[in-house]
This record gives sequence, C-alpha cells and structure tokens, in this order.
Amino acid sequence: MEEYPHPKIPALVEDFKNDKLARREFLRFATLLGLSATAAYSIAGIAMPAGAKADDMPKGGNLRIGMRCMEIKDPHLADFAERSNVIRQVCEYLTFTDRNNITHPYLLEKWEASDDLKTWTLHVRKNVKWHKGKPLTADDVVWNLKRVCDPAIGSSMLGLFTGYLVEEYDTGEKDSAGNAKKSSRLWSDKAIEKVDDYTVRLNCSSAQIAVPEHLFHYPMFILDPEEKGSFGPGANGTGPFEMTEFTVGKNAKYKARTDYWGTGPYLDTFEFVDLGDNPGAGIAAVASKQVDGLSEADAVQINSMKNFPHVAVYEVETTQTIVARMHPDNDLFKDKRVRQAMRFAIDREKVIQTSLLGAGTPAEDHHVAPSHPEYATLPKYPRDIEKAKKLLADAGFPDGFETDMVTRPDPIWELNTAQVLAEQFNDIGVKVNIKSLPSAQYWEVWTKAPFSLTAWGHRPLAVMTLSLAYRSNAAWNESNYSNPEFDKLLTEAEGILDPKQRSVVMAKIEAIMQDDGPIVQPFWRIFSTVMDKKVKGFELHPSQYIFAHQYAIVQV
Repeated sequence: MEEYPHPKIPALVEDFKNDKLARREFLRFATLLGLSATAAYSIAGIAMPAGAKADDMPKGGNLRIGMRCMEIKDPHLADFAERSNVIRQVCEYLTFTDRNNITHPYLLEKWEASDDLKTWTLHVRKNVKWHKGKPLTADDVVWNLKRVCDPAIGSSMLGLFTGYLVEEYDTGEKDSAGNAKKSSRLWSDKAIEKVDDYTVRLNCSSAQIAVPEHLFHYPMFILDPEEKGSFGPGANGTGPFEMTEFTVGKNAKYKARTDYWGTGPYLDTFEFVDLGDNPGAGIAAVASKQVDGLSEADAVQINSMKNFPHVAVYEVETTQTIVARMHPDNDLFKDKRVRQAMRFAIDREKVIQTSLLGAGTPAEDHHVAPSHPEYATLPKYPRDIEKAKKLLADAGFPDGFETDMVTRPDPIWELNTAQVLAEQFNDIGVKVNIKSLPSAQYWEVWTKAPFSLTAWGHRPLAVMTLSLAYRSNAAWNESNYSNPEFDKLLTEAEGILDPKQRSVVMAKIEAIMQDDGPIVQPFWRIFSTVMDKKVKGFELHPSQYIFAHQYAIVQV
C-alpha cells in the first residue's frame, strides 16, 4: 500500500470501514485527495473496473458517430458536450473523471493537496509531447489556467474558480442604472504559480475539494499557447488524433496519431457526422449503417432502434436535467412568490411520462441530485394548484399573466418538456407562449430572455453545477440570480471534504433554491444511446463524452 498522500485519508478509510461513508463517496474523495485509484479500490475491497487491454483491441478501421457539429470559436469557451467532443480528440485535460465519477490524473501524473485544502500541487507528466514535437511543460499549464481566469475570455471556468482562485472586485465605474460595475481577477499574483518545469501550484484563498474535477470541466482544455485559443484542422494538441477536416453542420474528421503518449488509438480514422435536428435522421442513419452509433439517443429513438439486430443499447445514471428558469430582476418574476407558484404548478411524474416516456426521475427545484454525494433530503412537496394561485394573487397577479418561454426544437425531448410545462402552467392562470428558436439563435439569447428552458449536463458534484449556474455573476448564470447568502454557503460547502458534513450546508442551499431560487426543475434524465455491436471498448459516459481512442472496430 502506498503512503497516504493526505492526512484526511485515514479518516475517510475509518469512516468507510465503519459504514459511515458509502463506497462511491470513499472512492471519489480519496482519489480527489491524491490517493491512486488502484489503492482506493483495494481499500474498498473491490476490483478496479476492467478496461479493455491494448493487446486485445483490434487495430484499424474507421468509426463514424452521429453528433451535431457546432461552430467552435475558442476551446476555452466550449459549452456543450458536442463541442467538447470535437475538441477532445485533439486536445486533452489535466484530469479525467470516469463514468463512475472517480477522477484520475491524465496530463498530470499526480496531485497533492495541503491539509487545509487551500494548496494544490499539480505534477505534469514528463512523457507528453505536443503534436509538433515540443514537450508539455508547466509553462503551458500556467498559461491555460491564467487564460480561463481572464474575464475578457469569457470562459465558464471563471465561475468554477471564483471563490478560491478568482475574486470579484469593484472597478470604480457605474453602469447605466448607477450600480457599481464589478469584474474578476486572480485573488493573488501567486494564485497560479510555476514551481519548476513540471510542477504547478495553486495557492487558493479558501479551501476547495473539487479542484481535480474542475480541471475536467468542458472548456478546461490544455491548448498550445502559440495558437492563442484558435482551433480547427491541423490544430496542435497532445491528443490521440489529428483533425483533418471540420465543417460546421456537416462533419469532423480525424486521423490517428502513431506517436500518441497514452494508450491507443486503435482506429485508423474517426468521424463525427452531423445528422441535423430531426431524430428520425438518426434512426435512419443507424438502420442504414451510415453511422456506427450516436452520441445520444432519446427514448423515442431507443424504442425504434433497440430491436435492430446490429445495435447495442447503452444507459447510464446521470445528473443531466432541464430547468425552466426565470429572471428574478424581471417585473413578472421579481416577487419570489411568483417563482414559488410556478414550482407548485408542476406534476413531475406526468412531465416525465409525457416528455421522456418514463426515462427520468423527479427533481426538486434545487439542482442537487440524489446521486450527488452532498445531497440533503428535504420534505417533498406535491403539485398544489390552489396554493400556486394564492401565491400569484398575493404577488399581485390574481388573474395570472401571459409570458413567452424561449426554447429550442432539438433534441425533441426539450420541446416536448416545454409543451407539457406550458399546459401545467396554464392551470394556475399563467399562459405561456412557446418561442422555439433554432439552436444557434437560442444560444445567442439564452441569458437575455426573461423566461427560458435550458438543458444542463451532468456534473459529479452539486457544488460544481451550483457555482456554474447560480453563483452571482458566473458566466453561465443564465437567470441573473444573485443571493449573497447562497454565495456564502456555496463557498463554505466547496471547502468541506466530508459529504455528510457538506450535506448539512447543502440542505440550507437547497432550501434557499426552493424558497427564493429562479428555476422550475421537473426531472433528472436517464441518458442513453446506441452503438453498433462491432464497436469494441465503448462505454457510455454520463457527460455524453466521446473518447474515440478507447474504441476499436471488430472486423467482420
């Protein structure tokens, strides 16, 4: 057994052996504190998940996966699994969170955390080279970390790093309403520090348990500083493939690197094929073998394809969800009683059965899932039409009101959800006009519309989602929600290692969201897809991530 890299690990081991800590939470937090996955699984008394052995993987062939190919302006602005999937075949992350939500070193060989979780030392692998031949070094890592912390870039990493690497400050200027303008900056010039050519130290202003998981967030790619955030065919990366062709709305093509530092790739070439918005196109493409699988398939598609003789169906537990979010600074929604009424209007089981064909579980309007380790159980509340109407009347809307809800037509389950919610809102006197915009137009206005419906991807920790979506001034705070008490409690929760202790704080956060928060959240979605049975090594990741270097084609 290796020496414990952090003094809090023995306490985790003791809690696990005394049944005070579930196996999943022990594995998750012991590895976050730097214990190797091999050691953590050994302590837990279970075998490491069996991955495919390189010697057993067939070599050669081309793999085609159906997925939307969206415009990519800057990898550090990646905001969807689809965009990140296009980039991740070329550029890589410092860490890797697997389908069991266990985080491992990747471009890092290891990390160490201080006793107080305020200092994180990152050790860069010494055998990694960029495609153009130069070694990956601490300078590259520092440049990338500092770049995503620059508010001028606009990366959502800023929201994750706020509170421990980044601070908000008053610029001394005023906006048009006379309010103080705020911006963000590193809290110290030593916040991100190069120790030597292969070591980087993060000196945090407050404790933070989720640093390794933050480093695997969508946009936290390690890019070649010389390319200054550009990406396209021929882009320099450390990854297993080189991009050879990319056309928005059509495809992304890659060829395998024979000099890749890691395991694989086994394919010769790989391709994403954009099949458009119509779910029927995905079914037809799989049926005709135009593609070998899809990055995602909804319940209707699964029901149509599950009996195809050449197809295997995959499912995974996920915290993927959708929220109908309101702007609390809008005249219609500024009274929290209106927001509460919208929550009491919803019959969650009916939404799940109608829009997902049952492939989901009820949510509780606070964006913390039962599968999150810090989840706190609060009293459930059912649909209550009379209570909702009274709340509206008390807020000055005795006859309800009319408003638009912006959404998008694809994937189809999102539009179906909008329609079911609109019907249920109508029962309390709120007439909702659905404004379905093409995806490209939707993402131009998603933070501006007073009322909209937005899908949110999987996050292994609730504190990650909450910091991205609801912390004041975060890049992805689409509702413009700002609650100082919420922010304070969230920062406190991010520094608590023990999930049971963190859940005590999370109970307060969840209660704030149910009382004051800006969302109606009907469900957690079960994520699924299909892949041709000839594809070997495929596992469905809860974040919808594609790792083409792990897959192979069985030649028939």
